[in-house]
Amino acid sequence: MNRLAFVSLIGLALFPASASEAQSGFEADSFPVQGGSLRITFIGHATLMLEVKGFIVHVDPVGRYADYAALPKGDLVLVTHEHSDHLDTAAVDKIRKKGTVIIANPSSARSLPGAVALKNGDSRQVQGITVFAVPAYNTTPERVKFHPPGRDNGYILELGDKRVYIAGDSEDTPEMKKLERIDIAFLPMNLPYTMTPEQVAAAARAFRPKVLYPYHYGDTDASRLLTLLAGEKGIEVRIRKLQ
Repeated sequence: MNRLAFVSLIGLALFPASASEAQSGFEADSFPVQGGSLRITFIGHATLMLEVKGFIVHVDPVGRYADYAALPKGDLVLVTHEHSDHLDTAAVDKIRKKGTVIIANPSSARSLPGAVALKNGDSRQVQGITVFAVPAYNTTPERVKFHPPGRDNGYILELGDKRVYIAGDSEDTPEMKKLERIDIAFLPMNLPYTMTPEQVAAAARAFRPKVLYPYHYGDTDASRLLTLLAGEKGIEVRIRKLQ
């Protein structure tokens, strides 16, 4: 079996409905949540789409990864920071509809008319979904210029009885390592902008997500994470196509 196609069996009892399937050329996984299901579509790089009980969440929509005119309009759009591989105002405009809520870090919000600016530590409820803005930044001195402390957001979403953590561009910060009760986590893994596989593994061991997806991994050998976390009980590593 190709290592990139391998799915760890740890945690499948917790998420028995999980499956990878193609939709519009993208892989997708589904999870049971209270009162329905959560579907996560892996679009590309750091770009995701989540659907829970008909509610659509777009994360860092960028037009180079998808034709947003052909995707569902968003009820909620999340932008982690203003780099061009995360903030694309044209893509956001294509998925806006009446009532769309856009949440972004303060510097990105200035480029998105009507956006709600959340700084680290802020939260917002949108139609029963709670969004927490959490710190995302570089800790290695020579990398701080890419993502300085206090500017960018990661997000925790409370979707029914599941907590989903989308880290944005970050290293394994002290705040990340102190997270609790994370069911599904997306951690970035590429140098020099985010983390090495070793940093991702260290963060995962600290806050112990039940399901861990590396994302924003570019040319990094994502299968290295499978080796680093092999035998780590309670953490299921899943690798999906995000290029």
